[in-house]
Amino acid sequence: MKHATRFKALARQAGGAARSLAHGAVLSVGLMGMSWLGTQGAGAADVRYGDVLGLQAEPTASELAMASVLSFAPRRGEMGASAPSFAASIPSLAASTRLHESLPVVAPGLIERKAARAVAEPIPPVFHQPALRDIAALVDNPFEDEGALSDEMERVRDWIADTYQVSEETIEPALAAAETHAEELGFDPLLIVAIMAVESSFNHRAVSNMGALGLMQVIPRYHKDKIGPNRGRNVLFDPEVNVRVGTLVLHEGLQRYGSMQRALQYYNGALNDPKARYTRKVMALKKRLMLIAGRDRSSAEQAS
Repeated sequence: MKHATRFKALARQAGGAARSLAHGAVLSVGLMGMSWLGTQGAGAADVRYGDVLGLQAEPTASELAMASVLSFAPRRGEMGASAPSFAASIPSLAASTRLHESLPVVAPGLIERKAARAVAEPIPPVFHQPALRDIAALVDNPFEDEGALSDEMERVRDWIADTYQVSEETIEPALAAAETHAEELGFDPLLIVAIMAVESSFNHRAVSNMGALGLMQVIPRYHKDKIGPNRGRNVLFDPEVNVRVGTLVLHEGLQRYGSMQRALQYYNGALNDPKARYTRKVMALKKRLMLIAGRDRSSAEQAS
């Protein structure tokens, strides 16, 4: 009974050894087949990692091992009784390191071609960055637009609102129009503001006994060409329209008579006044507005 049990144990051990030998044989045949495929053709294949893959990267450990096997495995015909064992044909660690250092990483000329292409075709910017001065302007006044008043006119607006008891919202369109149209025709905007103060005290609904209307007291029947065709007299109650037409009337007087004093007297219909009282009144108020606007006193003295 003991002999039978021992015999069975020996049989199991022998079977296990046989299976291990069979597995080793299959593995050896597979590796030799790969070696034969790698050496098929004229001479040993020169395995170049960069040429095969064309990638700018180093080979992995498994790819390095495969290259070592294909480069150092025995050729077909060298296998036999006198041939060295397959294990002896595998290179040492130092030989594998030398092989790794000799392998090209990228195809010849690839880096140069990529560098030249990068110089010839620069990457366009993803978005346009605004200039620093534009950013600073937005931070200072994010709601600023083309119709906004200048710093000078803002100070004048505040003074008008306090002195003439009109709201800033009501008078601001007229002041913006004064800056726009005075600049177009070569006048100081404060001169136009002074005329508004003398003529209507900034009442855009003002009507005189002579039929003059609005801020600058324009008489419609005398200036239909400046108001425009098919527009009724009530359009002069619009501050922007009234200031535009009034500035054109002053410009017309300057072209006709060649001096600001005569132009202002023409505007008031007082060309025959030898004392030019209207002109002096307007210019005195303009001088005051210049000081309120923040201009230096010498400039105000020259304007008077």
